[in-house]
Amino acid sequence: MTRCKWASKEHQHDYHDTEWGVPVHDDRLLFEFLILEGAQAGLSWDTILKKRDHYRKVYDGFDAVKIARYTQRKVDRLLADPGIVRNRLKVAASIGNAKAFLAVREEFGSFDSYIWSFVGGKTKINKWRSLKDIPATTPESDAMSKDLKKRGFKFVGSTICYAFMQAVGLVNDHEVGCFRHKQVKLGKR
Repeated sequence: MTRCKWASKEHQHDYHDTEWGVPVHDDRLLFEFLILEGAQAGLSWDTILKKRDHYRKVYDGFDAVKIARYTQRKVDRLLADPGIVRNRLKVAASIGNAKAFLAVREEFGSFDSYIWSFVGGKTKINKWRSLKDIPATTPESDAMSKDLKKRGFKFVGSTICYAFMQAVGLVNDHEVGCFRHKQVKLGKR
């Protein structure tokens, strides 16, 4: 079975084979990925993937309403927790992003309808032959980043936005030789 080259480690296989690139329309899961992609800035996705379950636990299942209400006491507990990335700016951004997320949801009816508008409401199917062909940013990720920043989001540079787009299926960036490329294209989970 041929997978995308980035999924080279055993513990990455399940994520690659079942989640990465599959279109997500659930607001809570979209918010989770947005926060985790921001936490990944300057680190590897593998680091975040290993910490993901713990993030879900200490971040109240990525409930944006709860996160938006975090107190300094909760922030101090997060910053002392070795199970997450203990970066003061990233933790603060997660709280600010929860507030911005809720505002977007209020304005657009759902975060889903807002975020999918950057690709016209449907997955953009790419046909990359190798990992080196895949761009770090695109005009769509540039536009998403600019608009998210305008709305008060942090840790949403264009590269982070493109990684988010890949993860939640706004783009299908499975390499064409990967068994998942065709499956995702056909809408198979």
